[in-house]
Amino acid sequence: MSDVAPMDHNHEMGDDGAPPPETDTAASAETAPEAAAPARSKPATGGRSMQWYVLRVASNCEDRVCEALTRKVKIEHLDDRIGRILVPTQREKRMRGGVARVFDRKLYPGYVFVEMATEEDGSIPEDVWFLVRETMSVGDFIGSDGKPTAMKPHDVEKMLAVVEKSAEQPTLAGMAGMKKGDAIKVKEGPFENFEGEIDEVFPDKGQVRVIVTIFGRATPIELEYWQIEQA
Repeated sequence: MSDVAPMDHNHEMGDDGAPPPETDTAASAETAPEAAAPARSKPATGGRSMQWYVLRVASNCEDRVCEALTRKVKIEHLDDRIGRILVPTQREKRMRGGVARVFDRKLYPGYVFVEMATEEDGSIPEDVWFLVRETMSVGDFIGSDGKPTAMKPHDVEKMLAVVEKSAEQPTLAGMAGMKKGDAIKVKEGPFENFEGEIDEVFPDKGQVRVIVTIFGRATPIELEYWQIEQA
């Protein structure tokens, strides 16, 4: 049986019915499951139209649940009922000391997205529900009255678009909010505690050019992005 109690179906959901994204959870790209690859919704299979649903799972167990469900679907030959199973991630580069590493940051910690065909009344077929519910670390689908609520098309498109874009070119974590003119303070290095403003951002190098005042003169210096903070 599952080790997570059924959830309050409306818990932690936004106004549009989608789970809230978080930005502080990352997993190594080397361990990301193959099932996490982005994909568009599958067409109707066997006369059933598949839609995306949100499954709540135990924290830090998203990849494990994704892999377990994918394996079970193949073994039980339920691919006509369950299509893609996805843990949405965004690839990010993190630089330290000139060394860049790529990580997969989970966009929705605590959730797994399942492409699934339900019955005409919106309920989950018994065999499918048993397969999902008996998977370790699974809670419940987002929904009400025992029926999952399908994601809105624009939410699905937005989620998959972000994942697909990040798979092509990893972003540099920590630099997204930096822009020319921002007031900053140097927190590490030989110019520690100097204040100035950003003159230019170099995302590909993980560096920024800032203007600081040295001996009464405005002087441009280039720093690693992690050496500065918002003033």
